[in-house]
Amino acid sequence: MSHGVPSAAPDTAAVDGATARRRGWGWLLLVPGMLYLGVFFVFPTVQLFLTSLYDPSGNYFTGYTLTWHFANYLDAIRDTWHLFVRSFIYAGITTGVCLLLGYPLAYAIAFKAGRWKNFMLVLVIAPFFTSFLLRTISWHTILADNGPVTDFLRTVHVLPHDGRLLATSVAVIAGLIYNFMPFMTLPLFASLDKVDHRLIEAAGDLYSSPFTGFRKVTLPLSLPGVVSGTLLTFIPACGDYINAEILGTPKQYMVGNRIQAAFLTEHNYPLAATLSLILMVIVVLMVIVYVRRVGTEELL
Repeated sequence: MSHGVPSAAPDTAAVDGATARRRGWGWLLLVPGMLYLGVFFVFPTVQLFLTSLYDPSGNYFTGYTLTWHFANYLDAIRDTWHLFVRSFIYAGITTGVCLLLGYPLAYAIAFKAGRWKNFMLVLVIAPFFTSFLLRTISWHTILADNGPVTDFLRTVHVLPHDGRLLATSVAVIAGLIYNFMPFMTLPLFASLDKVDHRLIEAAGDLYSSPFTGFRKVTLPLSLPGVVSGTLLTFIPACGDYINAEILGTPKQYMVGNRIQAAFLTEHNYPLAATLSLILMVIVVLMVIVYVRRVGTEELL
């Protein structure tokens, strides 16, 4: 009877030690990112929170005292709630229109552009090569009372003879749509470009109409792009103030305009910090609810 040489049993302690060391190196890789978040996000947020609790009776010249004045939040909400409502309405309309315009554009680039795909993507991101401020000022010229758009709308009697687009909510929302359209289109394209064309062909082979195939195959697979695009559009649009400043009047001002004025013009730091934190908290809560209700497993 032959006797085989028994195989050596793995050293469990050595394996566990190697695994622990690898996990330790993995945690070390997180250190730079955590430091970055701590220095440029956590610390400024804590400082902003403390600033929001300064005594509102102070001023820029005599300084402010930390008195834990939580009533600043109630006062800010009471005085500026309409600005928050207007900001969310403008941002919601902007997001909806960008989705309606950006989805067909992203779909065309992903599925129909062919060899022109890269060129069309360059056209989408081309506005980023120009200053945000200059792009908004250009819309001031386009929508001016004697500009081509207003003249055309008066000619076709969409606007009355003395009607105008500039200094209205339409102008502000148009500027927001133009400036944030790439933030919607690019995530949509990235999601649609990953859709396997064979799945769409299979839907057709199973006698699905083009609309049904889109509804049951393409749209569900592109939902990560829809969710990402709507978030990337809605969040910055809520806090924008440049479009309302240049294309609107105080009647169209958003909460971002009030924050900007409180920080830089009035030097009312407690009010500015309070409004900033309120806006941040509301947006975070809205994002959490939105992602949980319509988000996808990939995002969660």
